[in-house]
Amino acid sequence: MAEALVRFEGVRKAYGPAASGYAVKQLDLSVEKGELLTLLGPSGSGKTTTLMMLAGFEQPSEGRIMLEGRDIARLPPHKRGIGVVFQSYALFPHMSVAENVAFPLEVRGIARAERAARVARALSMVRLENYGGRRPSQLSGGQQQRIALARAMVFEPPIVLLDEPLGALDKALREEMQYEIRALHQRLGLTMMYVTHDQAEALTLSDRIAVFEGGLVRQLAAPRRIYETPANAFVAGFVGENNRLPGRIIGSEGNITRVALDCGPVVEARIVDTGGAGDRCMVAIRPERIAVAPVEADDIGEGALPATLQEAIFQGDHIRLRLSIGQGGEILAKRSVGGGALPEPGGAAAVAWDAKHALAFAI
Repeated sequence: MAEALVRFEGVRKAYGPAASGYAVKQLDLSVEKGELLTLLGPSGSGKTTTLMMLAGFEQPSEGRIMLEGRDIARLPPHKRGIGVVFQSYALFPHMSVAENVAFPLEVRGIARAERAARVARALSMVRLENYGGRRPSQLSGGQQQRIALARAMVFEPPIVLLDEPLGALDKALREEMQYEIRALHQRLGLTMMYVTHDQAEALTLSDRIAVFEGGLVRQLAAPRRIYETPANAFVAGFVGENNRLPGRIIGSEGNITRVALDCGPVVEARIVDTGGAGDRCMVAIRPERIAVAPVEADDIGEGALPATLQEAIFQGDHIRLRLSIGQGGEILAKRSVGGGALPEPGGAAAVAWDAKHALAFAI
């Protein structure tokens, strides 16, 4: 096991005098030394409150927050020694880049010569060593983000917290910065906690992802496991794109269950979290796991479902297909460009998938 640098132990955060609403209901979570842990979830799920409690800008109502073995839950932010990067960057406009980066060292009483050496190292880490004399207003959004990151790292904190740090950037720059942050983390062995509501960003950056919903962590795992083996219906619906097909369980054998979908067809799926025969469930299947072929209904083989192609949308590296199945059912599929023949819109098709890639959840 890797060493736990941070531990949340029984942490709760209530708002209001009667504690009628909890932003964080029950949090037991560890951040391992050297990892990049992402807190992912919709607005109001508790992820930012968790980050702010670790930074010291929010106080927990209950529980302990341990950093390097000591309880810091009641320490003020400036005594925790944690680096924080905000979405707004929070750079001082009247200071030069070098002065911004040097500020945390100055307030800690670091000598001038040592400050200059550390600032030079930090700017080199983010590949902006020649920008020390500029003002923040003279930099692009991506450069300002890197300066904010350099300032958070310059005093060598045990952990760097990043709160939606790429939210203000355009799509292309945001993707570029994701890879830069990931490369910096790996090169320097930094411990990072990263907050985002962007699933693709979380999958790109993280060693592990904690998926938040309603003040609780619904799943904590590596990105691939979160995507391919979601633990419950919420995670399956929130992380990435999934077809969500409601139905009723007919019966099960081993880890495979047969489900009569509300729209008519009977399908097989791998059991994740379901009841017994007669219980309601949802079948989740990723669009890229669905095979589509232009086949007339009379020629469809066992294990495939008859469908009608409603729409085919070209999206660069793939084609997005919207098909109708059964009585009023709809399913989305993705096909790589050049992946074979497709029916014309309105034409007959067959859809099929491997049962191990379809997941059944109780609803």
